[in-house]
Amino acid sequence: MFSKLMDALFGCRHARYSFPITVRAGSRRTPTAQRTGTYVACLDCGREFSYDWHEMKVVRSQARKAAPSLVTKEAA
Repeated sequence: MFSKLMDALFGCRHARYSFPITVRAGSRRTPTAQRTGTYVACLDCGREFSYDWHEMKVVRSQARKAAPSLVTKEAA
């Protein structure tokens, strides 16, 4: 019950995933599966995430990557 309250306040933690699903070539693909051809779904909320079979992990979206820090050269 506590975890449901936390999910309601802060959103889903995406802690439980389905087995990776690979879409056949020529089949209609969801936007999530278009990047790698394989995706997993959160078993709690149903959201889909791209999955990389070679790395054996969920692929994070490119928008979430941190912006590169600005580095300046020191004058010699």
